[in-house]
Amino acid sequence: MVISAVHPVASPQKHALSPPATAVAIIPARYHSTRLPGKALADIAGRPMVEHVYRRTAAATAVGSVIVATDDQRIAAAVAAFGGETRMTSTVHPTGMDRLAEVADTLSCDLVANVQGDEPLIDPLLIDAVLGALADAPEVGMATARCPIVDPADLDDPNIVKVVVDGAGDALYFSRAPIPHRRARAVTGAPLGYKHIGVYAYRRSCLLRLARLGPTTLEQCEQLEQLRALESAIRIRTVETTSDPIGVDTPEDLVRVRRLVSSQP
Repeated sequence: MVISAVHPVASPQKHALSPPATAVAIIPARYHSTRLPGKALADIAGRPMVEHVYRRTAAATAVGSVIVATDDQRIAAAVAAFGGETRMTSTVHPTGMDRLAEVADTLSCDLVANVQGDEPLIDPLLIDAVLGALADAPEVGMATARCPIVDPADLDDPNIVKVVVDGAGDALYFSRAPIPHRRARAVTGAPLGYKHIGVYAYRRSCLLRLARLGPTTLEQCEQLEQLRALESAIRIRTVETTSDPIGVDTPEDLVRVRRLVSSQP
């Protein structure tokens, strides 16, 4: 196990945790990104971004091992340089979920965590919480995370995915559009909405089933792979948290993350 030299950002929220020991975290990492090509290798405080993600993921106590799933030799070489494990995958996967499933098909674990390769500030406690939520609910196939939206501008930003949930915290729908639509005035004490945080936990059997199904109508419409599960009547349990990691989608995001990492002790 690689010991992290990157200090995780601790979440103030406490989560119950009782996942089995057979949980593997997989980090899908592509080189070709539309808005920021090569971002997995972008330098952050002297380390490639994928290394920051890897080390924070390895710091999650529920994770037994970490694997980077990539189709690019440059990323594989960077991971090998810091002692991480990689698996080379097909270049034709339509989504990260499908890339994840190719690797999961070779594993014997019970649970698979999907940590996005562009989340260098991901909180290890949040990974533990999502795995714990899935382990504690055998009737649920997937789990993910959400946090309250506090900035009204985020509601109209299509790059910020919104989620609405039922009384049990299970996802009803994910969208790039503002949901729920507020026809009436805001409900007292209720948040503006919930932002989806793209860390997932799957039962391995559920993940392999989803990969066999292929892309679905709403998934292709919204370009959100988690809708494949909802369209297939697979329940997604969500964990509410105050942790809101900054994903790197644009050069501006990269500047913000570099500034935050450099300011850490």
